[in-house]
Amino acid sequence: MRVSIKLKFSLFLGLLLILAVSVLSYFVLRGVERNELTQAEASLAQHVKTVNLRVKQTYYTGVRLPPQQFLQRRGRELAAELAGFTGLEVTLYDAQGEQAGTSVQREPAQGSAAIAGALAYALQNKIAYQNAGDKLLYLAPLQGPEGQMGVVQLQYSLKSAQSFQQTLRNLFLTTGAAVLLLSFITGYLYFNRAASAISRLKKAAESIRRTEYISSPPLTRRDELGELAEGIYFMSKEIERSIAAKDEEQRKLQLAVTKLQALEQQQKQYIGNISHEFKTPLTSIKAYVDLLNMYDDDPKLLLEAKTNIAKESDRLYEMVDKVLQLTALEKYDFESQAELFEVAEGLRDICGRMNGKAERFGLTITLEAEPAQIWIDKESFMHIFINLIDNAIKYNVPQGAVHLRSEVREGRVWITISDTGIGIPAEARDKIFEPFYTVNRDRSRASGGTGLGLSLVRNLVEKQNGSIVLLETEGEGSAFQLSFPVMA
Repeated sequence: MRVSIKLKFSLFLGLLLILAVSVLSYFVLRGVERNELTQAEASLAQHVKTVNLRVKQTYYTGVRLPPQQFLQRRGRELAAELAGFTGLEVTLYDAQGEQAGTSVQREPAQGSAAIAGALAYALQNKIAYQNAGDKLLYLAPLQGPEGQMGVVQLQYSLKSAQSFQQTLRNLFLTTGAAVLLLSFITGYLYFNRAASAISRLKKAAESIRRTEYISSPPLTRRDELGELAEGIYFMSKEIERSIAAKDEEQRKLQLAVTKLQALEQQQKQYIGNISHEFKTPLTSIKAYVDLLNMYDDDPKLLLEAKTNIAKESDRLYEMVDKVLQLTALEKYDFESQAELFEVAEGLRDICGRMNGKAERFGLTITLEAEPAQIWIDKESFMHIFINLIDNAIKYNVPQGAVHLRSEVREGRVWITISDTGIGIPAEARDKIFEPFYTVNRDRSRASGGTGLGLSLVRNLVEKQNGSIVLLETEGEGSAFQLSFPVMA
């Protein structure tokens, strides 16, 4: 049986198009599926970091309990809270694989048994996935203070991804069918006449394949080949725009990742700042409590201790209130509220608050201050000088002294804090304002120092339009000089 060459070529073209569309559909769909899975994994991994950070914060800020008991008591509350943070359904399991809390309103009866294998795997400090219909169950280790304390399960919806993939499949099927039908009819009726046009179209397609996009339709005809030529031209433009859009989206994604990393670093710094902020008033309170335990029959000390403990308690309460407000607003920095402030009066108040700690170590604090008014945040001023005096006490010698001097010249108030302590070595002078740097690590550990104090002090001073320098001192001891603009 003789078969027309036009039919052969038409059939061949049809089969070729079927193959091309099938391969393209397969790789595109696989690529989309892999890309969506990668994005889901990255998002879920970030949520797991948030969950672990929040659980640790809750664990350390509450009454200290064994991890097992902590999860059983706070699991339901934590799961609901974490669901609000992440926007996903959250289930917590303890170290024995028992459910400690969940935000899922209605779970299937066989839910726990269905994920038993994945749960057992996650309890080995590993990450496990499990598909459950239109949901992805993501199980990850829940880290405690001494290692893994359980497992967190995040329920990620796959409905939108599955819907998108089904839409792509339908699009490929309909597009492939239309192209196949059009190609068969055109090839059968106009193959001889269209041979040269097909050759030109082939060249245009090869150009697009080489990413050499065409600037005009490869031919002009009032038939299917002309339409195909226009389609190739528009496809070229769309591919070119899609690749440009993909590059732009990749740039935006990288920018988002950078911002997330910066936010994570800001959160870590925020936690360190809060710890140091709380430590300064507690230091003064503890010093007076220790003195009262030693000299509880001294009425003058009792009055002084009551006054200063009340001041520091009020300050601590205000800081806690600020932290709660910032947490509610998802901000990670304290806001300054500048006001007109009397320097001499403020320094006398701070010296009085720190006098208890100085007496405990057998030290004396002296002050020479000229009256001067500056525009500054009062809480920042207190934090700056309490930290500097606290350092002067911690790194001093028995029967030593701390001296403060304030004077006004050249339109600025100059405040010098000097001590008779162990001093700062020459090789450490350029590093003392760096975060987490300590000159004497053994002494810092003994006194509870973290190396954040001077870094926070310099940051607060510069925010208040001031300056701080470490002065050259002869012999032992160290001296810092600060300056602020004087209000006329």
